[in-house]
Amino acid sequence: MTEEALKTKVRPVYSELQGYLSQAPTVGEHGVASTRDETLWTQFNLTIDELNEVSGSDYNKFKITGIRHGQMGNFVNVSELRTKLGGLIARLHGEYFANEPAPFSGMPSTVITQNQSQSVDVQVLLNLQSKIDSELQKHEEGSKERGFLEKLKSTLPALKSAMEVLSAALKIGADFGLDPRVIHNLLGL
Repeated sequence: MTEEALKTKVRPVYSELQGYLSQAPTVGEHGVASTRDETLWTQFNLTIDELNEVSGSDYNKFKITGIRHGQMGNFVNVSELRTKLGGLIARLHGEYFANEPAPFSGMPSTVITQNQSQSVDVQVLLNLQSKIDSELQKHEEGSKERGFLEKLKSTLPALKSAMEVLSAALKIGADFGLDPRVIHNLLGL
């Protein structure tokens, strides 16, 4: 079976498990909680059987096995249920869907954040370059303002973040004897 075909078979089970986690009871205020709802752990364990079948792998270690017997019936600790559900979802994400966003906030998303941050910085640089081009037309050759704008424009390709742009603008502005308010107005900040 191809990797894509396997992902297609696993995806419905993966989504089902995420649904169970979203509906699972949470640990109580004092850190101790249990559930007597046998359908929760029974359905979860049956879903693991289905996952084993469609994937050809063994995920039985994630089954709920800590079923306790009390006077009012069987129960499991909510923390065990949530831990195993979350662990299995994270495992499936890593094995089959690592190139997709993590299914819940407890999982790392550094690469996504870094890419978003880089695209914001690129957008800031592009917007600033457009602003400088329009401002250059408004100022005479040889003026402090035009000299500042030309110098800043020439440094933009070497700058990698909005912070570097701000720092360079203030330094270049000071070199040309421009007040920060003038820089603010020129750049439309």
